[in-house]
Amino acid sequence: MQKIMIVEDDQAIREELALLLENEGYAPIVGEDFSTILEQAGRECPDLVLLDVGLPGRDGFSLCANLRKSVKAPVIFVTSRSSSLDEVRALSLGGDDYITKPYSIPVLLARIKAVLRRSGATDGTDVLEAAGLCLSLTKGTVSVSGQTAELTRNELQILTCLMAHAGQIVSRADLIETLWDNQIYIDDNTLSVNMTRLRTKLAEIGLPDAIKTRRGMGYQL
Repeated sequence: MQKIMIVEDDQAIREELALLLENEGYAPIVGEDFSTILEQAGRECPDLVLLDVGLPGRDGFSLCANLRKSVKAPVIFVTSRSSSLDEVRALSLGGDDYITKPYSIPVLLARIKAVLRRSGATDGTDVLEAAGLCLSLTKGTVSVSGQTAELTRNELQILTCLMAHAGQIVSRADLIETLWDNQIYIDDNTLSVNMTRLRTKLAEIGLPDAIKTRRGMGYQL
């Protein structure tokens, strides 16, 4: 189970994140004594750190720089500070991503997965299973009942996001932002084209109605 350390001074947000991560199958580590965060991170060896900027007694920027010297875990800034200068500073000091509050929960989870994947901190499997589908992340294939279809990079990322949130509605905006986070330039029209191609491939292996359109809201697996 992957361990994610939460460094956040707002108790309500801290508890919300811990519950969210636990429900998603992660092991949350809550940092409350901000004077000993570095020591705690060294003991716990987290796979990822969620870091606020405004912390009692110190700022997240300097803490990120010090974390980079002592632990290998990637860092995602989660903060209400939305200026581009703050984001540039965070990334230049070693942050792996920068998310502003209030955040979209599906987008936050997708970015956590993306950063963990890029860092190599996997949970030992490259296979997702949901709604009768078996998706191989390394092979770029989707299978059902012994039939397999090869996916393009865009199709793979779209289906990964939908399978990670099976049963939930994922908006077009969230899909586009997830793809952008994975360095894939995609606009609204391109998303429609890729969604049509993905549905065609799923139909060819026996699941023509796997992805439902929820009009005005998005897509649901």
